Amino acid sequence: MTDLNAYHYFEKSIGPFRNLSSLSEQDAEVVAQQIRQEGRNFASQRSADYLMIRRMLEQQALEQFTAKGGKPTSSYPHYMTLGKCEWLTSWYTLPNWIAIPWCNLPTESVSFTYGDLFPTMRYSDDKPYRKQVYTKDEILQIIQYYGWPQEWNRNGELGPERYIEVQVWDELIIQPYQGI
Repeated sequence: MTDLNAYHYFEKSIGPFRNLSSLSEQDAEVVAQQIRQEGRNFASQRSADYLMIRRMLEQQALEQFTAKGGKPTSSYPHYMTLGKCEWLTSWYTLPNWIAIPWCNLPTESVSFTYGDLFPTMRYSDDKPYRKQVYTKDEILQIIQYYGWPQEWNRNGELGPERYIEVQVWDELIIQPYQGI
């Protein structure tokens, strides 16, 4: 796999880049509760403390990225995958996706985790890519060494990493795609 496009998967009827982190705590909890009650998709299985943990992990990612020279303009990221991840289409009733080319992902505005932010930052084992946020240059080295989780762990049987996550820290990057 050499697809370096960033993919964002979403429910077609709702549209792309709808972000719980952009909402107040109270509004985000209302939306999260609605998702849990609907019970239709993977997101409905999230725990009651999901939002609190999410905001904490986003802050950790922001701090690591900034320490590595990142210049985020937002206090929370928009989430994408590096390369396609067909499994994510199963999260939605009517899935859709958009792709942003690698060249349209400014180095100072995007970070990466080898796996989803949640398990990557919380799962404790001996894998060196745990609890790490990577820059654009660094993630290419990680892929060269470990490969693509979308290939070696397609079914999730070998651990929590199923894709490489892209955290987009600048609204201007996603703005052209929000009307889709």
